[in-house]
Amino acid sequence: MKTGFRIKLNSRLWCIIPLLLISTQQLAAQEKLTIKEAVEMAVTNYGNIRAKEYYAASSKALAGQAKREYLPDFTLSAQQDYGTVNGIISPLWGFGGYGVSSSGLPRSEQNWDAAFGASYVANINWEVFAFGRASKRIQTAEAVADQDQKNLIQEIFQHQVRVASAYLDGVAAHKLTASFERNMERAETFQQIVKVKARNGLIAGVDSSQADAEFSNAKIAYLKSLDRELEAQNKLLNLIGVVDQEFTLDTLFLSQVPHGFIADTSFSTHPILEWYRARVNVNEQQTAYVRTFKYPSIAMIGIVQTRASGFGPTYNVDNTDFNHSYWDGISPTRSNYLVGVGLTWNLSQILRTSKQVQSQKFINLALLEEYRQTDQQIRLQGTLSDKKLQNALESAKEAPIQVKAASQAYQRQVALYDNGLTDLVNVTQALYLLIRAETDHAIATNNVWQALLFKAAAAGDYSLFEDQL
Repeated sequence: MKTGFRIKLNSRLWCIIPLLLISTQQLAAQEKLTIKEAVEMAVTNYGNIRAKEYYAASSKALAGQAKREYLPDFTLSAQQDYGTVNGIISPLWGFGGYGVSSSGLPRSEQNWDAAFGASYVANINWEVFAFGRASKRIQTAEAVADQDQKNLIQEIFQHQVRVASAYLDGVAAHKLTASFERNMERAETFQQIVKVKARNGLIAGVDSSQADAEFSNAKIAYLKSLDRELEAQNKLLNLIGVVDQEFTLDTLFLSQVPHGFIADTSFSTHPILEWYRARVNVNEQQTAYVRTFKYPSIAMIGIVQTRASGFGPTYNVDNTDFNHSYWDGISPTRSNYLVGVGLTWNLSQILRTSKQVQSQKFINLALLEEYRQTDQQIRLQGTLSDKKLQNALESAKEAPIQVKAASQAYQRQVALYDNGLTDLVNVTQALYLLIRAETDHAIATNNVWQALLFKAAAAGDYSLFEDQL
């Protein structure tokens, strides 16, 4: 009999060993992901951050383009044509702004003499002074580039906080799942004890049914907790920006409570407030730029023009003074130059600009109100974060004491039940107290880290949290 029992036990072991090997391989296949690595991957992969990086690069390029707007327009043009030069005295205009540039003295009759002609033009047009319009345009473009850069920085900061929070949620869900799993195993063990006693007639059969119900309840609680853990992991993977990849979360940092962090919170360099200030600055620069349109502008112009024609200088009196030679028609024969200074002042623009400036002022007031509202919210969060962190630290100190007391009470009730000195109701009540204590203990340290992260989010400094890892 003993030999047979030994063979049977060994057979069970041989069945269990492959399962253990498979489980070990699956765990090995899942890469361990620390919270720092998760945040770094998220900043690199998350689509919204990458999009704002491109927006910031675009604004920076436009700022460079605005600086080059001050350069004078330098235009080169050349054209070579073949056609007639009949002229007529008549008022004409070109529809849509297009007109024929053929020129010649009016003639008494139409003819179809044609030759080649050409025109070569170099033109420089430079708005040399416009009461600061060029500099304000550059400052506005630079303010927009700075706004987009600060928008990128605040988005990275907020996403770091979101990812860290999701990671802590995932770790907390894992801890709770492990706690509910232990409770399910405890309920199963107690279920077996009760069934043995019931079969031997030592206790009433109703206790066996109640033990079955408690085990089923513990199993359902475990499965629900497992679902919550999967949802937390899925949320984390979405924030990281990876698909079809599994990670094992690192829980080692939860073995210690953060300490030595800065108690005071400063809001002067908060990334979100910096972004709101940049928005106000952009509007102020745009207002200053719009104001410049009510002033005149002074421009300098320089033109050099060279023309060529296959028609000779006596063509008007001698109709044979032309030829069809291409090279004669495009070889320059006459040149002109022009240098000038012009002043342009659209007086109607003063009326339009005044209303546009008024609109910009209202926008500026709206942006300032949004800034003040955000500043108030962040300061309130800072005050709240300090209180939440203090409460979380106190809870973390009490959680082990609660678990120890609840565990002792449960073991005592089980011992009394084994000796017939108490009923199953008291055992179940002690079990519920133990479950609650273990649940509180599982998330107590996690809550401290969450509170510290909340404080870092309120202070606008992610390093307050990261330096504790």
